[in-house]
Amino acid sequence: MTALLELQFLPPVQYFTKLVAYPHVVLEQKEHYRKRSYRNRCHIAAARGTLRLSVPLQKGKNEQMPIREVRIAYDQAWQKHLEHSIRSAYRSAPFFEEYAPPILETLHRKEVFLFDLNLLLLEQTCGFLGIKPNWALSSEYASSPPEGWDVLRNAIHPVHPSEDPLFLPRAYNQVFEDKHGFSPNLSIIDLLFCTGPEALSILKASIRTF
Repeated sequence: MTALLELQFLPPVQYFTKLVAYPHVVLEQKEHYRKRSYRNRCHIAAARGTLRLSVPLQKGKNEQMPIREVRIAYDQAWQKHLEHSIRSAYRSAPFFEEYAPPILETLHRKEVFLFDLNLLLLEQTCGFLGIKPNWALSSEYASSPPEGWDVLRNAIHPVHPSEDPLFLPRAYNQVFEDKHGFSPNLSIIDLLFCTGPEALSILKASIRTF
């Protein structure tokens, strides 16, 4: 089986369960950008509840733009804002000092294109998890993908998620759980910073089998 996924910014736990569960993954590079998705945003746990982090894009009609052509905006110090938010949220997490510095370093790289930043972060977080997904970039936009492909484009979505019977989020200790309870399906950095080497086991436990 092959999963067809769009590339997301520091994706949620659910996204990584697909990288673990499927023997083959195709990352969509021939689509057009869509607003209000995980393509340029992620969610983390903060003192006041779930916090959205976003990568700003250059002004223009990004909705109609090929995803490989979507450019990151640097007219504001968004990288410093994201770093401050991440440090404020996770500085007390048990594995923050182990994983945060290289991730923050990647965020401070002035990548021109959103796709390139997302791919770098995905490769980095997969390395921390100890997984090597068998992935490839799409060569064309497949409106009718081949037999044996599960089309998961836009299925993992912050506003309109699709029903996913194969995802059963396994709870783990979070930084602000005493205030807000367990918050499922946050960005992968929440899982990494809070559980470290146990993250992969939690991912596997979050995959429902029948």
